[in-house]
Amino acid sequence: MDYDVIVVGAGNAAFSAAVSAKESGAKRVLVLEKAPREKRGGNTHFSGAVFRFIYSDVAELDRFVPNAERDYPGFHQGVQPYPVEAFRADLMRVTQDRSDPQLSTILIENSYDTMCWMQETGRMKFELALSVMGVRVGNEVKWPRGAMIRTEHEGVGLSRTWFETAEKMDIEIRYDSGAQRLALAESGRVNGVVVRGPNGIETINAKAVVLASGGFETNPAWRRHYLGDPWDHAKVRGSNFNYGDGLKMALDIGAMPWGHWGGCHATPINAEAPDYGVQHLTDKTNRLSYFLGVMLNVEGKRWIDEGADINSFTYAKYGGLILRQPRSLVYQIFDSKVLQLLEPRYSTSEPFKSETLVGLVNQLKVDHRQALKTLEEYNAAAARGGPFNPAVLDGVHTEGIDPPKTNWAQKLDTPPYVAYPVTGGITFTFGGLKVNQDAQVIATDWKPIPGLYTCGEMVGGLFHYNYPLGTGLMSGAVFGRIAGRSAARG
Repeated sequence: MDYDVIVVGAGNAAFSAAVSAKESGAKRVLVLEKAPREKRGGNTHFSGAVFRFIYSDVAELDRFVPNAERDYPGFHQGVQPYPVEAFRADLMRVTQDRSDPQLSTILIENSYDTMCWMQETGRMKFELALSVMGVRVGNEVKWPRGAMIRTEHEGVGLSRTWFETAEKMDIEIRYDSGAQRLALAESGRVNGVVVRGPNGIETINAKAVVLASGGFETNPAWRRHYLGDPWDHAKVRGSNFNYGDGLKMALDIGAMPWGHWGGCHATPINAEAPDYGVQHLTDKTNRLSYFLGVMLNVEGKRWIDEGADINSFTYAKYGGLILRQPRSLVYQIFDSKVLQLLEPRYSTSEPFKSETLVGLVNQLKVDHRQALKTLEEYNAAAARGGPFNPAVLDGVHTEGIDPPKTNWAQKLDTPPYVAYPVTGGITFTFGGLKVNQDAQVIATDWKPIPGLYTCGEMVGGLFHYNYPLGTGLMSGAVFGRIAGRSAARG
């Protein structure tokens, strides 16, 4: 049986494309999932499922979180608008002004409308991301602009809802079915996919194909080739099926590589985390509260400004920098003043603990003498300015040490002290394919490849060096919706 649209992949971007294609008139839509059913969903399953999007007034959030004011009095008064200009400023700041102007405009300007579409057509239910984004200051919860809403049950709920919605719309899903190459007509049009599935190798024909199978973050050879040493040793935070298959298929027929192929979204994670994402742990290995303490490497030295910015704008970059430290290991050290502020995911592992800094350091795999010296120098330089406020750039800083800590630089002076061992985990890669405003894949002759579309992590050019939390899933939904609509209309 031939199909109108085949979608390769089964994550957030893939189902945005499949549902959009069906909604736009494609009668027969097929989703190909390389993983078995019990490991379905790609990186989406492992995500925190936070979405960053524009809104001109806090009232526009009520449709997603109607009980926010009831549950968190002062919500309407405390949340600031997040207009197009603010989203663009955040994206450009963290990508060093390299984000593709056309793609970033499409992403930003379509973000709110796409959230509404996910709620209505995708049947998503949303909630405030209290555990990750909410910061308690006294009796109040402070929320960052732009990225504070997630799907219920996080990535597990996001993935499960997409599968349920697709099934209700009679979208066919095949498991254990990995796409191997694209089928081409003599005209040069993509007209199907060669698939390796339970019944062996078969060619499945379609009027259009949407590639939505993620980056190459699981592939150690490609990581070593494109990202360099020591990325082949990185722990993979999410799916262990993202080997760059879709990218290879597209490049093999002349698609144009685009964006930052030497960049990726990495994350500070528990150093004892498994090598690949485990279904039941989802994103619980993340360790993102480093801004409240200090980070020491095995040489016993601080090596970065832990308080350079709000952590949602630094964590994707710092994960990679942690990986490049000796032995790819650092320790996040906190005192008891901030323990209640650590995000709940820290509770999934036991820290080293002591009533003294000496006792704490002696338990760590670090140069003990240098580590104590570093902590003493930090304490002597810390706590300038204030007052301390974990919800904003509070200006509590160090003076006279390098690297500085420019915000939240409280002294480590209140026992007990704890240390969490952390490494860098890779989430997704930034290098992808060039697309136009219709999510068509562009060839190296700068012309669209007929019948071929892409979305999600495979879109190149949006992210460079770093990325703002909540933008990846938003991009997947925005460009997935566009890709599905374009593929259906041909």
